[in-house]
Amino acid sequence: MMLARDIGSKLMIFDWSQGALAEGLALYEAGEFFAAHEAWESVWLGTQQPEKMFLQGLIQVTAAFYHLQRNNPLGTARLLEASLLRLERYPEAFGGISVSLLCSDIRERLHMLKAAAPTPQFGPARIRPLNSQLLEGLR
Repeated sequence: MMLARDIGSKLMIFDWSQGALAEGLALYEAGEFFAAHEAWESVWLGTQQPEKMFLQGLIQVTAAFYHLQRNNPLGTARLLEASLLRLERYPEAFGGISVSLLCSDIRERLHMLKAAAPTPQFGPARIRPLNSQLLEGLR
């Protein structure tokens, strides 16, 4: 499990209040999962580990809910499982996001997907910044 860089390297600062991260978050909250994926992918392309794998996990979550919108529960489950494998490697809070809340929601959605024969109806997993002012704006 690699979460830290060599001594002297700095972790990326995630600013969820502006730029492509904020745009992707707003699109995700609006249910525009494909567009959120695209916004975050633009950031992901320029990142290094451990942030790169973290962003990949978030992007997989957006792709999963895009598949759910397209009535593809199997694709949804596979992407949620892949995202969970990545995100579970991180501490409770990473990149300014509540990873514990997100992983809990992903597990819950996976359980619902496995229990339902037809495509279940539920909201997306919560990707919540730790900044309380941003949290209030998303509710």
